[in-house]
Amino acid sequence: MKKLFFLPILAFVVFAFTHVSNTYYVDTTASNIVWIGEKVTGKHTGNVKLKSGTLQMDNDKLVGGSFEIDMTTISCTDLEGGMADKLVSHLKSEDFFGVDKYPTALFTITRAIPQDTKGNYKIIGNLTIKEITNPIVFKANVANNGGKISATGDIVVDRSLYNVRFGSGSFFDNLGDKTIYDEFMLKVSLVTK
Repeated sequence: MKKLFFLPILAFVVFAFTHVSNTYYVDTTASNIVWIGEKVTGKHTGNVKLKSGTLQMDNDKLVGGSFEIDMTTISCTDLEGGMADKLVSHLKSEDFFGVDKYPTALFTITRAIPQDTKGNYKIIGNLTIKEITNPIVFKANVANNGGKISATGDIVVDRSLYNVRFGSGSFFDNLGDKTIYDEFMLKVSLVTK
């Protein structure tokens, strides 16, 4: 009889301490990543598409997630025609991201720390480019819009940490106005299905 009495209590304790998070799948067609790269003489901008992604939420709080970037989709939006094609071809080459060998990049959230304002987070995670993984920290805003989660954030990436050396003052001297800055930005906008 004592065993039967403790079964409901045990079930309640297990249920009460079970942490359940919901996984939301990123809508890759509605989501967007804009890249911005700067050099001494100006800057270039473009887009790169998502291959897949998820966000994990627990009671409207971000607790995890990841997204995979399709590096083969790098495009340029500030140039047209042959100039844009030339830049995109160079970015896809071994000088930069080597997309034939490394077709995807991956970001994984390791911690999402809520900030003072609702929906704002300090995101800590790992970014893998060219099979090299480094920690990344950035601020993001996350909102639940009628069951669809949206997340935006600006990620500053130091390409020199991923062995992307072309035109980098970290690896080459006397580049002058040919220097391309090591840091570039990814403006990420995710929307779930």
